[in-house]
Amino acid sequence: MTRLSVNINKIATIRNARGGKMPDVAHAAVMCEKFGAEGITVHPRPDERHIRYSDVRQIRPLITTEFNIEGNPIPSFIDLVLEVVPDQVTLVPDAEDAITSNSGWDCIRHKEFLTDVCKTFKDKGIRTSIFIDPIPGMARAAAECGCDRVELYTEPYASGYPADRDAAIADFIKTAEAAREAGLEVNAGHDLSLENLEFFIRNIPWTAEVSIGHAIICDAIYMGLEQTIHAYLSKVKIF
Repeated sequence: MTRLSVNINKIATIRNARGGKMPDVAHAAVMCEKFGAEGITVHPRPDERHIRYSDVRQIRPLITTEFNIEGNPIPSFIDLVLEVVPDQVTLVPDAEDAITSNSGWDCIRHKEFLTDVCKTFKDKGIRTSIFIDPIPGMARAAAECGCDRVELYTEPYASGYPADRDAAIADFIKTAEAAREAGLEVNAGHDLSLENLEFFIRNIPWTAEVSIGHAIICDAIYMGLEQTIHAYLSKVKIF
């Protein structure tokens, strides 16, 4: 059954735009969990323009559900993850100036680096996931790096969904099947929404987890956070 992890970066973006402590990011994490979220995701970047390293440290002891930290495994990120010890770390190849994640790893070109990073985290008992594009060969290459899961970068699916949803998801099905055959579990994230989420889960029902932030916070403006989380849960709990 697919789990819903709520990415709370956008809540931190709102706080940072004004300064101060409102909205309280740690409290938001606790409330997301209270409202039914089965995971909390954070993606700290070096410039701390949304989630800060201090937020990660504060949130960790407050939640009892799964904690997922995403990010580019630069030295400071690696040190933070080893200090906090989340349930899962997701390796994302985002540049420091990237507005948001925009591609997956080339697991062939960066195999040696990713293998070393995966071993570092797994030696600490942390499940590792590698963010990849919907390319079956990348799923197989990710498995050779020693990770436990891959997270499929779903922006191409979301952007193609309105015009032709079957075409949009075709490469994702192939990649998810390749990952499963290689012994990996499959996560998914980026631009998933109430509009396109259920179709994705119906076609890849072995998806272990979806990580959703931007759409949830946008919908929460109109629907409220609790009702929004319940709406997203209804889209993943279909089997």
